[in-house]
Amino acid sequence: MKSYHASRVYALLCALPLLLTACKPEPKQAEEKPRQNAYSQYIQTSQTTEDLDRYVSRRIGAEVGDKPWVAHVRAVDLDQDGLMDVIACEAKHNQVMWVRQTEPGVFEEHVIAKDLRAPVHVEAADMDADGDLDVLVASMSAVFPNNDQIGAIFILENQGAGSFEPHLIIEHIARVTDVRAADFDGDGRMDLGVGQFGYDQGEVRWMRRTGPWSFESKILLQLSGTINVCIDDFDQNGALDMVALVSQQWEEIHIFENIGRPDYRTRVIWGSTNEDYSLSGMSLADINQDGYTDILFSNGDGFGPNPEPGPKPWHGVQYLLNQGKGRFDYHRVGQLGGAYSPVAADVDQDGDMDIVALAAFNDWSQPKAVSLAWFRNDGNHEFERLVLAYYPTHLISVDAADFDEPGGPPWLVTAGFHSHPPFDHQSRLLLWQPQP
Repeated sequence: MKSYHASRVYALLCALPLLLTACKPEPKQAEEKPRQNAYSQYIQTSQTTEDLDRYVSRRIGAEVGDKPWVAHVRAVDLDQDGLMDVIACEAKHNQVMWVRQTEPGVFEEHVIAKDLRAPVHVEAADMDADGDLDVLVASMSAVFPNNDQIGAIFILENQGAGSFEPHLIIEHIARVTDVRAADFDGDGRMDLGVGQFGYDQGEVRWMRRTGPWSFESKILLQLSGTINVCIDDFDQNGALDMVALVSQQWEEIHIFENIGRPDYRTRVIWGSTNEDYSLSGMSLADINQDGYTDILFSNGDGFGPNPEPGPKPWHGVQYLLNQGKGRFDYHRVGQLGGAYSPVAADVDQDGDMDIVALAAFNDWSQPKAVSLAWFRNDGNHEFERLVLAYYPTHLISVDAADFDEPGGPPWLVTAGFHSHPPFDHQSRLLLWQPQP
């Protein structure tokens, strides 16, 4: 869509997803691919199946407070003590939090960085090869639409004993919505893949490691609207590639194929004809377990020409099935108004990869508006939607992991981002425990 209401920006902040307001058209820098007709592809769920007793949620970390803006959450054993922890970022209070599991089922929250200017995405990686996990932070710097070069990237160096030293890696760039670590050039040092939503201008870049905390950039794409970047060897040629989910009027997924040295061939592998398709988040998983990494993504940004966010009938979850040799086939999973943050997990432990997703901007005036959904894989890669929860509302990010003994059903951790009313069912960080 070429023109959006300014309030759209709140939903777009969310790291995981992080859609913002619209931008002016820019020249494309990628090979075009025939676009998916979004209007003919959506599935409207006519019947709701509930599974409300599968999970029980409880608060972890600090109290909810007033209208939290937890933009992104990641499950990771940050101190590598064998107990799963949670890292998250609070965009309103400019904080990065570590919710440490000190003993089974007991969690303590520690603010490991503050004053980081609207952090919206966090990842863990050993950036200095010292054996412990550091924390990467994408900073937008401002929530409201702004085309100034105010984005930044931080790395929180793990000093041990719960102490983290912040390193400012780059600043004065278009607002950053995602940063991932990978050794793109095979030199044994961790580089960075970066998505920048910007406003009128945005970018996708890779940053080659040149020193202990120094990097040099190469711009791969100059389009506004990137929400997420993900990294994998999609063509299994031994070199890491990157994909970017680009929203705004583009509504596309771009792949940057590493062809060596590294050098990248850029092309669009999927796009929608619907300029209000509302792409909102992306993750990776081998959905059909054929050894090739597939691309799971949601569309559910609730903003558009209307002043208030809300669901659209084409909102939902889908994936691009990696057929190898650079070919990806589109598969619709199911409908979910305001869908965000899809993750793959075998929820029912039947050996098939299921999908969990959130509804960040559903019609909360309806008591049966879905907040948390499970798309169950029937074994033939057809999916049935089951409702896991109607409350709390405005969940924006979810991750799945084992928080007790390995090998059991996945636990979930969710983040609440309460930028719009109603405010009567708020949450901050919730841990969802599977029930027998």
